[in-house]
Amino acid sequence: MAYHADSTDLDTKEVLTWEGFGTAQRELAQSIVDSGYEPEIIIAVARGGLLPAGALSYSMGVKLSDAINVEFYTDVHETLPDPVLLEPLLDINSISNKKLLVVDDVADSGRTLALVLDLLASHGAEVRSAVLYAKSASEVDPSYVWKRTDEWIVFPWSAEEPVTKTS
Repeated sequence: MAYHADSTDLDTKEVLTWEGFGTAQRELAQSIVDSGYEPEIIIAVARGGLLPAGALSYSMGVKLSDAINVEFYTDVHETLPDPVLLEPLLDINSISNKKLLVVDDVADSGRTLALVLDLLASHGAEVRSAVLYAKSASEVDPSYVWKRTDEWIVFPWSAEEPVTKTS
């Protein structure tokens, strides 16, 4: 069963709607383009970074994209001891000496982003990162951030439980 974080018991949280996501990704894309950085490949950190990365690839006109699978959160405020790379793994040889933009939904502790950035940089890629949200506790300060918050974030793609078969 796909994982769903239930945040209904939290008193305060940041809620991003689908419409808000549309605005957020366009503003984030604009800040990246305005900086002069021109990535050759956009790498999504799956799963949370898949939709932001896809949206940025269209907004920025970058056709090449890929994903790297990392597991860290197991529930609201619960994580594994360390982020873990999951298969299928990214084709590292194809990104050597390329300009990459790594995209995730949030830099919370920053440990997932740090793992991915270090891995890609170690293979000769020029790497920058973009997130919709960054938290003050993050050990990585992403290159591009749409908004900073320390609240739990409810994203439109994970706000509801996974769809199940109807009887």
